[in-house]
Amino acid sequence: MTSTQDKLSRLKNNIERVIFGKSETIDFAITCLLARGHLLIEDVPGVGKTSLAHCLANSLHLGFKRIQFTNDLLPADITGVSIYDQDEKCFQFQKGPLFSNIVLADEINRSTPRTQSALLEAMNENQVSADNNTYDLDEPFMVIATQNLIESQGTYPLPESQLDRFMFYISMGYPSQEEERRLLQQQSNRPSPSSIQTVLDKEDILKLQTEVDAVRIEPVLTEYILNLITATRNNANLALGVSPRGGLIFQQALRAHALVCGRDYCLPDDVKHLAVPVLRHRVIPQSHNPSARFADNATIIEQILEQVSVPV
Repeated sequence: MTSTQDKLSRLKNNIERVIFGKSETIDFAITCLLARGHLLIEDVPGVGKTSLAHCLANSLHLGFKRIQFTNDLLPADITGVSIYDQDEKCFQFQKGPLFSNIVLADEINRSTPRTQSALLEAMNENQVSADNNTYDLDEPFMVIATQNLIESQGTYPLPESQLDRFMFYISMGYPSQEEERRLLQQQSNRPSPSSIQTVLDKEDILKLQTEVDAVRIEPVLTEYILNLITATRNNANLALGVSPRGGLIFQQALRAHALVCGRDYCLPDDVKHLAVPVLRHRVIPQSHNPSARFADNATIIEQILEQVSVPV
């Protein structure tokens, strides 16, 4: 565990050289990677969403591709396309940017739903189907998507099926005044996300992901998770509760969070800490203002946490 914590500390400290005052957000990103999940970051422009993705990717010796989503982007621009080879007299599949270890889907809600859906199979099955063939993606594989607030100009809200593929839905938020002062004062000395050093390689990440699978969740804690999920399905304020897939994703996130915290077992506090970022985009309220939907969901999840008994 000491070796594990040393690796995770080096990774986090490396990212914090660029991203100031966002320790919890960085923990969520690392947890998501170790849990084999995908991360969705929503916030206003300019708060560091893309920088966080770049820092995580560049801290690891892994393949990294960035896709700028626009309203004219096509699914084939992401997955790849078959091109006729004059010499071989046949079509050859040219892999798109989705074939990488970490994929940054920048401003994902700027593209149409058709293009957004091109990610579904890759995020769920770690594979891409094209021209009646299936191509496996390399492991580890993680999509880090950023999106602007849904009331922004020229955005297309992500459908529920797409949202459910993301393990975490988080916001960066503005830095504190102290951290922003530090940001301004160290502007010339702060490294850029592309220039920070690599601290872990592919084998390190795969080993850490294997360690996550060994983290214990006691039966009483599993019952607590089930009670929370059931409460979302029976809540009068929600039209749709957490799906079984959401429960599996939640449990894996808990294991990864425990490992990041230096433990090989989960606690009820882990459930409380991760419930909102993991569950709020998996429920649909009875009636809502689209621009305030996920804020409302967070409030409902917090209320459910207060109502469901915590195991002791």
